[in-house]
Amino acid sequence: MAVVTIRQLLDCGVHFGHPKTRWNPKMKRFIFTERSGIYIIDLQQSLALIDKAYDFVKETVAHGGTILFVGTKKQAQESIAEQAQRVGQPYVNQRWLGGLLTNFQTVHKRLNRLKELDLVDFDDTTRGFTKKELLIQRRERDKLEKSLGGIRNLTKTPSAMWVVDTKKEHLAIDEARKLGIPVIGILDTNCDPDEVQYPIPGNDDAIRSVALLTRIIADAAAEGLIQRHQKPDAEGSAPAEPLADWERELLEQGDAAKAELPVEENDVDAEVSAKNEAKSEDEVAAPVHAPESDDATEAKIEAEATESEKAPVSE
Repeated sequence: MAVVTIRQLLDCGVHFGHPKTRWNPKMKRFIFTERSGIYIIDLQQSLALIDKAYDFVKETVAHGGTILFVGTKKQAQESIAEQAQRVGQPYVNQRWLGGLLTNFQTVHKRLNRLKELDLVDFDDTTRGFTKKELLIQRRERDKLEKSLGGIRNLTKTPSAMWVVDTKKEHLAIDEARKLGIPVIGILDTNCDPDEVQYPIPGNDDAIRSVALLTRIIADAAAEGLIQRHQKPDAEGSAPAEPLADWERELLEQGDAAKAELPVEENDVDAEVSAKNEAKSEDEVAAPVHAPESDDATEAKIEAEATESEKAPVSE
């Protein structure tokens, strides 16, 4: 079942490409026709590729992966931040920092610095800092928040990357290709489809088009998160966590006690069943109150009647 309809794509203007003077010949296979000097994108192909990208994102997140949302152009900044925050995924909607992926160790140090500054009370001058020092720290925090705030919870390189306007975000795509990170992206008629593993032909300039496609990717991530949390319940086992030594000893003692318990119960059950069998055999061999047959009962009744007739009647 398609996650979006062609009518929705048409209403959001996903089918509008760039003018004929600004196009990449490699995108020719995704172009349906040309109207008034503007290329029209084939939405049938877009629909199929959206479903493919949706399934990939869902499976990636379901298996514990993360999707980095990237879109620094004005048309994409708001929807990138909104949808990424909705599903708890990292995002970059300001300037892309060179080396964010290829030099992630250094970036991670700056993220730790940002978390340290978040704990500072800039209005409290009794902690040993002067007002000037607090002002400098506040400016540093604001600068880090603007550039790294969207990836503050990113502990390792992402599993995949969603990109709006692959031509503008060429630095991010180059770093992802060096690290072998799959890229899902909107391909307008001026983009290179060879740079993206999961292309979605569409309009990357219209706000409604960008918002719709970004929401679809976020919905796929949300569905993957639901599957991830349902897996331990379905399989009946939660992911193992490291135990302390004393916890491990208690667990081993409990396992040993459980291993001995069924043996004792089996012995008791065997003894009880043996007694019941012996008792039933004795009752069958020598019944205490065996029921009388119908013939014996009739003979007894006739004898009592005869005796009563022979007995003398008292005057």
